[in-house]
Amino acid sequence: MNAIKETHFELPGQTGFYKGKVRDVYYVGDKLVVVASDRISAFDVVLPKAIPFKGQVLNQIASKMLALTTDIVPNWILSTPDPSVSIGIKCEPFKVEMVIRGYLAGHAAREYKAGRRAVCGVALPEGLKENDKLPTPIITPTTKADEGHDEDISRDDLLARGVVSEADYIQLEKYTQALFQRGTELAAKQGLILVDTKYEFGKVGDKIYLIDEIHTPDSSRYFYIDGYQARQDKGESQKQLSKEFVRQWLIENGFQGKDGQQIPEMTDTIVAGISDRYIELYEQVTGTAFIKPTEKNPEARILTNILSALK
Repeated sequence: MNAIKETHFELPGQTGFYKGKVRDVYYVGDKLVVVASDRISAFDVVLPKAIPFKGQVLNQIASKMLALTTDIVPNWILSTPDPSVSIGIKCEPFKVEMVIRGYLAGHAAREYKAGRRAVCGVALPEGLKENDKLPTPIITPTTKADEGHDEDISRDDLLARGVVSEADYIQLEKYTQALFQRGTELAAKQGLILVDTKYEFGKVGDKIYLIDEIHTPDSSRYFYIDGYQARQDKGESQKQLSKEFVRQWLIENGFQGKDGQQIPEMTDTIVAGISDRYIELYEQVTGTAFIKPTEKNPEARILTNILSALK
């Protein structure tokens, strides 16, 4: 099966194109046509080989999760004419990612371990262990940098810098809390814990929309409910559902994105193994079987479906 490494379409009415790490974005009038390629990135580096079906996995999880949250907040999606494509409303994005955490994991755990008892201005209690549940979920926003890395920022600093108005930020907080609650409920039905995630929002006129992908293993961290408490009591690592396994493979083979480091060889066996893991992620998160397309030329199928949807 051919992986979708990149696309080079010329669409009717196309006014622009942007190639992200993973997605190819076509600007058509007031719409975005977003192709979820099979490129994979880690440590801010796009790896040399694409992973068959990865784009479809992320696109289909996101479209399902967006459809299950429309009663909370309107979102950018208008249609998903192909397993690897979403067409939606072009919004002016807020330059902030709304990160929300229900557990002390990842970046927050590293900050806590270093002795800091606040993340993005939000106080944390004493006596927590890594991966403990927090008393209540906390919002720890990051700025969306045009260049370089995103940075942690407190609510007060966001407002002082004028990154977002106070009225809009209050609404973004309400949407973020409600979305995380819904995501938590959906995860629990699949035997999972939604540990932390991030949401992005944009605006058209005065209306706020949820944009980008949500609740995918690339944008979220999940633990398995089964055995969670026993592992915590024993001080063991939690069983995660995320793309962390890709990072671990790279680390074990001497690559963390630093100067002078070589990306390890991605053999056909390694690529197939990563593809299989992404399909497992899809089935675990959605509770539905993954259907592999059978076309030998996925780009031709994608273009046909896009053109049909744009008519």
